[in-house]
Amino acid sequence: MNPDLRATAEALDAADPLRPHRDLFVGARTPLVYFDGNSLGRPLAATVGRLERFVRDEWGGRLIRGWDESWMDLPFAIGDEIGRVALGAAPGQTVIGDSTTVMLYKLIRAAFDAQAARDPGRVEIVIGTDDFPTDRYIVEGIAAERGGRVHWIEVDRAGGVTTEQIAGAVGEKTAVVVVSHVAYRSAHLADARGITEVARAAGALTVWDLCHSAGAVPIHADRWGFDIAVGCTYKYLGGGPGSPAFAYVAHRHHETLVQPIPGWMGTADVFSMGPHHAPAAGMRRFLSGTPPILGMLAMEDTLALIGDVGIDAIREKSVELTTFALEVVDEELVPLGVHIASPADAVARGGHVTLGHPLMRQATAALWRHDVIPDYRDPEGLRIGLAPLSTSFTETLTGLLTVRDTLVRLTPTA
Repeated sequence: MNPDLRATAEALDAADPLRPHRDLFVGARTPLVYFDGNSLGRPLAATVGRLERFVRDEWGGRLIRGWDESWMDLPFAIGDEIGRVALGAAPGQTVIGDSTTVMLYKLIRAAFDAQAARDPGRVEIVIGTDDFPTDRYIVEGIAAERGGRVHWIEVDRAGGVTTEQIAGAVGEKTAVVVVSHVAYRSAHLADARGITEVARAAGALTVWDLCHSAGAVPIHADRWGFDIAVGCTYKYLGGGPGSPAFAYVAHRHHETLVQPIPGWMGTADVFSMGPHHAPAAGMRRFLSGTPPILGMLAMEDTLALIGDVGIDAIREKSVELTTFALEVVDEELVPLGVHIASPADAVARGGHVTLGHPLMRQATAALWRHDVIPDYRDPEGLRIGLAPLSTSFTETLTGLLTVRDTLVRLTPTA
């Protein structure tokens, strides 16, 4: 190894203004290298006490009274906090609810139906061929269910959907455009403002998947003119395994979108138990069932930390981390036949990088056994997720050198 890489990593850690926050996370002081913060974020130590107190004092102490005292408001209070610290959204437009899959279905379907009611000729949903599988499956299902069709955009797996591609795909038949702000495979960072403007000019509604950007990349949902957005909370927002998704719906659409799963929690008077569903005003109308309170609690500590640090500072470190990682890859892994399957330009890259090599599936299994935890993504991609608040430069170097050594061991000798 070039000794300059170790010196560079140590110097970057020493100069990192976010370095003290790393010690706030459970497990951050262990030798384990965690390259999966973009899949499941580390928990904060403070969250351990928060969950314990909730079980003992609120659930155990207040019991069902908790609903009247605070729990019924949590989806909106925490939603507004996500909007404030991570989405650039004014209050009253973000709510916590179902899983990401269910939220995407409800809001893409609601957008499609609203467009079809306005203009029956709008029958197309535009989406990229390399969007996350759930997004693609849902779009196909809604198109089949509602008599629509999918307009596929062919996507470079090392890149993502571009503004120019959207401009060439939308038109008078377009109902909805679905785009991932950060591509799950390559980390391509889409031009959210430009794509939204192009879609709006064509009369289409946009639904943004923010799963890989919320909490890692600055988002200005209101300023950029977003219509709808959905994102998960267990990655950079620290909600924990299976924590519920958030939904953003711009104020201007609240009274025109009809969500397709009309449960009791989305009614105007939740406890009236009336014979027919009367949708509530505002974001409540986009809820369906009972809010998953336990699944919301963990993210409160992470949101507070993001709010204190600021998303711009988080993005700055994210760029430095991925840039340093690619320097290590160029020097130590490219000579072994590894190729970079992410944008080279940091401006066009989110918070992770993907590395390609025919042995990456076997390498991932071997790395996990040695407490280096990346993701594997077909075809032959090793995904390195670098969470700015909990990942250090030295950890990044250590993990990538272990990837190098693992590939050397796995490579057949002549």
